Amino acid sequence: FHSLTLEWNSLGMWEEGFSSFCQGLRANSFLQRLDLRNNQINHQGAEELAMALTQNTSLQELDLRWNNIGLLGGRALLNCLHSNKTLKRLELAGNNVPGDILKAVEQALDHNQDREAILSEAQNQVNILSKEVLSLKDEKNKQFMDFVDTVDKQKEERARSEKMSAARVSQLQEALDEQYSIMNSLKTKLQMTEAALALSEQKVHNLGELLNAMKQEQNSVAECHFRELQQQKQEGADREGRLLQDLSAASEKILLLRNQVDELERKCKVQQDQLLQVKQDLTSTTAELKLRAVEAEERLEMEKRKFKQSLEDMESLRVKEVDRLTQLMEASECSMHSRIQRLENIRISLEEELSRVKAAALAERGQAEEELIKVRSQARLEEQQRQEHLEEKLRLMTESRDEAQSCCLKQKEMVAEAQAKAKQLSLYADGLKRRLDELQQDLDSKEEEKVTELNKVKVELQEQIGHLEAERTAQDGLREKIAALERQLKALSSNHREALLDKEGEISLLLEKLRMKEAELSRVREEEAQRASFLQNAIMAYVQGSPLGAHGSRK
Repeated sequence: FHSLTLEWNSLGMWEEGFSSFCQGLRANSFLQRLDLRNNQINHQGAEELAMALTQNTSLQELDLRWNNIGLLGGRALLNCLHSNKTLKRLELAGNNVPGDILKAVEQALDHNQDREAILSEAQNQVNILSKEVLSLKDEKNKQFMDFVDTVDKQKEERARSEKMSAARVSQLQEALDEQYSIMNSLKTKLQMTEAALALSEQKVHNLGELLNAMKQEQNSVAECHFRELQQQKQEGADREGRLLQDLSAASEKILLLRNQVDELERKCKVQQDQLLQVKQDLTSTTAELKLRAVEAEERLEMEKRKFKQSLEDMESLRVKEVDRLTQLMEASECSMHSRIQRLENIRISLEEELSRVKAAALAERGQAEEELIKVRSQARLEEQQRQEHLEEKLRLMTESRDEAQSCCLKQKEMVAEAQAKAKQLSLYADGLKRRLDELQQDLDSKEEEKVTELNKVKVELQEQIGHLEAERTAQDGLREKIAALERQLKALSSNHREALLDKEGEISLLLEKLRMKEAELSRVREEEAQRASFLQNAIMAYVQGSPLGAHGSRK
């Protein structure tokens, strides 16, 4: 229970009991509304209540009208509101509390209400934004993983190209080494030729020509290698340029995507309005379906009650007739057997019809099936009990059969009357069958209407779900902006909290100043009262001591 009403109980008359009540209120964390009107609570009780409210964190409404709280109790309650931030409503009418204290209390309560509203809104926004931030983080992680995969692929391609270039450089290095070995061999040959210069100068000229030719070949080979290296460098530069172009294209695509995100945000706003309208339509349709289901259940229950009443009437008539025919002969016994069989056949047919009704109701409501099964089991138990009772009566009838032979003529007339009544009962049973058939037809028509309505609602829901899925795909781009808004909200909430703290400090300072001013006013009032008493005494003494006063006294 979240509400407690204790008005007109004079709780303030017993101080110990009220103090224990305040201790319980201090420890309570479920009570939200407390009514203490007309309980003769004085300023001491108000102070105890204020002490309890400083530690209570659940109470939201407190009604203290028409008590004896006064100035001191009002101040105590005002002081407790500085530490209690959950109390939203405090009624202090008819307590002789000054107007300035009432205004301060109202300001504190308004401050609590504003604070709670702001905190609830901030909490809701934080929850919504946290959920969206988590989803955005997941998507960002997926995007980052995709980007990392693309970067890894580019790195692998670069590594392959570097491996190819290194292989080519190694081939060129091998060719240079071979040429260096050739140069070394030529140097050896030159040394040999220099040793043989003394032998023949002609050979030296020929060898010089050969050396020039070899140098030219080496220069041509070196130029070819240099050209190949330059070509490789140009290819690397071309690849770098291509990568830069790809990066610029990607940046342009990012800008285009941002523009698309802005457009999608606008579309999302429109779609959110459409979603609200769709939700309202869904709530209205569900309410209508529930009302129709409740009406159908109520009709079923009324029909069940009518059927039970008819069965009870039939049973009462049957019991009366059995009591009358306890002294009948074998003919009456046979007629009773035939009547019982007819009633059993009627009961079986009624049970079959009830089973059909139950099967139709099972398609819509599982709860209705359970109730019908319970009713059926109860009916079977009652019928079994009735059958046992009838068997006992039949046994008694067989015992009294010998005694009833003497009254045969009189009982024939009774049998004729009983047959007429049986015919009436059969007609009544036929009327009940017709009513059951009509009810079954009504139920079938209602079921068909409900099925058609449900199919229409399902088609509309599927269309709306398709629209919602398209809107969800469009809303994925908005989540980055939501993250930025979340940061702004956090900053605003922090600034707002700081501002609230500053305002609370200012309010506390103002309250202290008010207390100081009230103390000064009380001192000034006391001094003025003393001065007025002194002046009054002085005037009285002056009047008594003046000649006018003496003359008046003489007269």
